[in-house]
Amino acid sequence: MKIVTTNSSHNKYAEVICDTIAESAKVRGTGIAKRSPEYIVKKIESGNAVIALDGDKFAGFCYIETWSNKTYVVHSGLIVHPDFRNLGLAKKIKKKVFEHSKKMYPDAKIFGITTGLAVMKINAELGYKPVTFSELTDDDAFWNGCKACRNYDILMRNDRKMCLCTGMLHDPKAEKEDKTFNKKVLSRLKKIKQALFLKK
Repeated sequence: MKIVTTNSSHNKYAEVICDTIAESAKVRGTGIAKRSPEYIVKKIESGNAVIALDGDKFAGFCYIETWSNKTYVVHSGLIVHPDFRNLGLAKKIKKKVFEHSKKMYPDAKIFGITTGLAVMKINAELGYKPVTFSELTDDDAFWNGCKACRNYDILMRNDRKMCLCTGMLHDPKAEKEDKTFNKKVLSRLKKIKQALFLKK
């Protein structure tokens, strides 16, 4: 298994990447922004992505997007092909795309929003900290990407200040702090948000 930054030789995987993103979004029930093969090809050719391959077989993928004049970076479309799940590959892809982002955009803040405790744990190990949405990009184009999520109405009802997702941020200018991940705290935070926002 190898995880590499992309180039034009990886364009042949664009269709399977799009199909896997769509399948993953359906299984998770939350928004992974739908992307066209053409959009994925642009990310691949620009080197703003990493791909995991087992020989010539597609195993996983993640791409980089920049916001607010490249002052913020987010990793999107983190997927693992069903044949390679439960092997720790998502964590390896996330680490690779994180390192690649820091090389390409060394001064940018790297952030993500997620409902998944597994992703929160990986992010925390990489140095992300939970933050309020006000500390993330205010770029409308980013938040419009949330329209594909079934919880979009919750986000909008709260003026984009809060949702079921937890915002996490890595600021390269911040001093190194304890990277200990408190699973109980984030699990409790998730339950509180669900209780608040999913009431009928």
